Amino acid sequence: MSLLELFLLAVGLAMDAFAVSVCKGLSVSKIKPFHPLCAGLWFGGFQALMPFIGYLLGIRFQELITNIDHWIAFILLALIGANMIREALSKEEDEEESCDSSFGAKSMFVLAIATSIDALAVGITFAFLNVSIGPAVGFIGIVTFFLSAVGILVGHFFGSRYKSKAELFGGIVLILIGLKILLEHLGILG
Repeated sequence: MSLLELFLLAVGLAMDAFAVSVCKGLSVSKIKPFHPLCAGLWFGGFQALMPFIGYLLGIRFQELITNIDHWIAFILLALIGANMIREALSKEEDEEESCDSSFGAKSMFVLAIATSIDALAVGITFAFLNVSIGPAVGFIGIVTFFLSAVGILVGHFFGSRYKSKAELFGGIVLILIGLKILLEHLGILG
């Protein structure tokens, strides 16, 4: 996996955290330096931890499914991407959604887990693709940290107009990366 592909994957994965950070930024009446830092650490940390856990699970089963690993990677990334697109296009969810202004450990823990579940599945695909896991999860964590911190500021200063666009973009990127993996394995792309 090239650095550009890893960057696009990291951005795609970070879009859920960015969207939640935008929502958190909307809920805060006065931004303090703690808010972007807190969101970045929670979301970036879990976005790095979950693919590592997925990778550990994936390497346990790698030998059993080597012949179909490219299909698994494609299906997982396509499902995650399609779900992100569905959420971005859902009008009902945006109208009903509200975000509390708490940055406490309990609230942030739940949000960090919820926004990083898809990264667990990506970690499984990393095992099949023989990705160097240390640099990959570090890079994903850093990208998510930055985008989450920026999301707090965007939400506070610009409102919610970027939230669904971010989820839509992230979903499209994940589907395209999954398609590229499949087409390369099938010999269609060099």
